[in-house]
Amino acid sequence: MGSASIAQTTLVNPILTGFYPDPSVVRVGTDYYLVNSTFSYFPGIPVFHSQDLKNWKQIGNVIDRPEQMDFMGEPMTRGLFAPAISYYKGTYYVTCTDIDHDGNFVVTATNPAGPWSNPVKLPQVRGIDPSIYFDEETDKAYILYNSDAPDRKPLYSGHRTIRMYEFDYRNLKVKGDEKQLVNGGVDLSKKPVWIEAPHILKRNGWYYLYAAEGGTSVNHTEVVLRSKDVWGPYVPYEHNPILRQKDLPEDRKNPVTSAGHAQLVEGPDGKWYAIFLAVRPYEGDYYNTGRETFIAPVEWKNDWPIINPDSKEIKYGYPVGYKEVKPKGALPQSGNFSYTLTFDKALDPALLFMRTLDRSWFSLSKKQGLTLKLKPETVMEMGNPAFIGKRQQHLYSTAETELDFTPKSEKEKAGLVIFQDEGHFYFLAKSMAQGKAVLQLYKSKPKEKDMELLAELPLANSSGKTGLRITSKGDTYSFHVATDGKNWTLLKDNVDARFLSTKVAGGFIGCVYGLYATSSGEPSTNTASFSYLKYGGDDPMYK
Repeated sequence: MGSASIAQTTLVNPILTGFYPDPSVVRVGTDYYLVNSTFSYFPGIPVFHSQDLKNWKQIGNVIDRPEQMDFMGEPMTRGLFAPAISYYKGTYYVTCTDIDHDGNFVVTATNPAGPWSNPVKLPQVRGIDPSIYFDEETDKAYILYNSDAPDRKPLYSGHRTIRMYEFDYRNLKVKGDEKQLVNGGVDLSKKPVWIEAPHILKRNGWYYLYAAEGGTSVNHTEVVLRSKDVWGPYVPYEHNPILRQKDLPEDRKNPVTSAGHAQLVEGPDGKWYAIFLAVRPYEGDYYNTGRETFIAPVEWKNDWPIINPDSKEIKYGYPVGYKEVKPKGALPQSGNFSYTLTFDKALDPALLFMRTLDRSWFSLSKKQGLTLKLKPETVMEMGNPAFIGKRQQHLYSTAETELDFTPKSEKEKAGLVIFQDEGHFYFLAKSMAQGKAVLQLYKSKPKEKDMELLAELPLANSSGKTGLRITSKGDTYSFHVATDGKNWTLLKDNVDARFLSTKVAGGFIGCVYGLYATSSGEPSTNTASFSYLKYGGDDPMYK
């Protein structure tokens, strides 16, 4: 029996757990590079590298310098929407949409780890989800994107088009006239909505235009059309959509929903794969982990690509007939895992700030760990609070830290937050009440820029180190504290996690565990130090 017939490894879904939406992937030789949306978090657009489509290591971020771009004044769910990565003749290109300010732009790099160029705006490209297609046979490039309905007169809500320009890749600007490739979607008579995230690939003389349809929630799908000419006309596949998770039994175990926004890529084995977004709800359409990055095999039938051909349901594991390649020093991204981040050297590239990077308010040391200056800004506002976050990557997760902080007033609070957006978070904090040190659990009040106290525990002394731990179990969070550095006490359990779900909060982002220190609008010279950030995930689908 040949070795090719024996599966040597299993691709585990999601390949990137937690808030890693809108994936785009490019293959360069034996290397794969993948990018995701980050909205108003900073740094923007993580870049992952893999050689086996299973193990991914973050090697950088596209937007990592404030002079490139910042998101000050923008809600966390705005900012950067849906990047796309491509490669041609030694240069990497990322296109993306800064939804409220710069519109569509392109950045370039000769090394995908960076540095990436400052953004070049593309004002003629009106819409979202731009991607560049390079036609190697003609040495021409094209930029295609989701745009307005014809003549800006939609026939119904969600009526959009896919449009394209030729793209001058040497001078980074469009050339010629815009042309409409798709009106509405696969079948305009059925009122398709939100045709978006378009890509083109060429195979066997056909140009394939494929895109998401139905919106990014439970009706999300992927559809495909093809033409012998890059400008069309594009004819839809009669068996669209080629990927969907709707209309499956609602009571199925460990469901995956909302699948779409795919990009196709040839694997190390010469077979094709789709990388796409989907979600893992703990009930109905409730999930806190955001939209995650998944993979599934692709089969070509009569020169059409079919994603996940052997099953209606997306699986948590797909065996493949090639060896895995584990990169050195990579944090785990799939399945159950745990690790501890320390703060003696550099911050991990996956850690998130709000809206911009300002190095003046934090420092790293072997002795103190991560020290944050208390800033007047809070996470309820649109600024740059003293907050450094790490994605919640599992339905069942634990985040833990050790805090060294002596509050000097009731306005001064530092601790651990589980954060969905400005109006939806829980904050486990050390502070003061009636002149004495306390541990407090707060719940945000949406739309009020305020918090309500859920629980409080007095502390014997105001100084000393305090352990803080937040645990998620699907639809609940629980909050533990260690006042003596070793024995954990339950502060409050069974706190509603649906309050932090995308369904309740709205928007497009996922939950983030944050180390956070604030003086609540007042000036302060105080600091708070965090020894480590320990994270672990233990989801039932991997047991």
